[in-house]
Amino acid sequence: MKLQSLWENVNYYYKDFVLFKIQNVGITISHLVVAVTAVLVALVISRIVRSALSKHLFKKLAIEQGLEYALLRFVHYVILIVGVYIGLKTINVPLGAIVGLFAVLGVGIGFGLQNIASNFISGIILLLERPIKIGDRLEFNDVWGDVKRINLRTTLIETPDNIAIIVPNSKLLENEVINYSYGDPRLRLKIPVGIAYGSDTRKASELLVSVALKNRRILNHPEPKTWFREFGDSSLNFVLLCWIANAAEKYDIISELNHAIDESFRENGIEIPFPQRDIHLRSADGIVHFRNDAD
Repeated sequence: MKLQSLWENVNYYYKDFVLFKIQNVGITISHLVVAVTAVLVALVISRIVRSALSKHLFKKLAIEQGLEYALLRFVHYVILIVGVYIGLKTINVPLGAIVGLFAVLGVGIGFGLQNIASNFISGIILLLERPIKIGDRLEFNDVWGDVKRINLRTTLIETPDNIAIIVPNSKLLENEVINYSYGDPRLRLKIPVGIAYGSDTRKASELLVSVALKNRRILNHPEPKTWFREFGDSSLNFVLLCWIANAAEKYDIISELNHAIDESFRENGIEIPFPQRDIHLRSADGIVHFRNDAD
């Protein structure tokens, strides 16, 4: 009898003990278990659906990585929202209470969660409009790297030094971001070169174009070319213009071209000058020279 009475008490607290109320609907521990179970089931279904889409549908359609990631995230959040809704309806929480809950959250966001809300909305915009995609090469606030992941609140950028930089999504929408991969992934390099006064400028231009054409990572179309920009203080200044297919290789290719330009100029007797300044001294009339008596 005592064990039966104890079990009945435990059963009462488990099933019938009201933790709190939402619009006169008492929420018990069993209600919470049902709601949490619904959310967990939604997460499992989300994983299965996303895996099936990625392995079968998206792979067959050859969808690019960035678009696939955005669609999979969208599917995940839709299934999760449906799971939360089903969980709340299962425990008889009225729709008005759900709306009221979001209204309360909205007030909280207005007062204390503005940054989180801003980053959340910015994440949705990034996933839907896709001005920035997975794999894009960005330059942002002296950060140079590839986009590895776009979450609802933050974006992960990995630099060539293998440093992970976590950027709030709102920063990517509010500030100027250079996306080297947006649209056409090709990039035009501008490599400044100075040669000494008295050098053969025509020959220098030919050598610069020749160096670019010999590099296997330089595109032949559009063709490389040079600009004779100006008569500088210490040099005749040129710019080598050439196109590459992948912005991620920018600095590697610039280094290769600089080595090749230096070697080509040395072989052909074209000098890359040091900065020079000519100082002209002239005597002034009327200067009185004093003699130091200590000498």
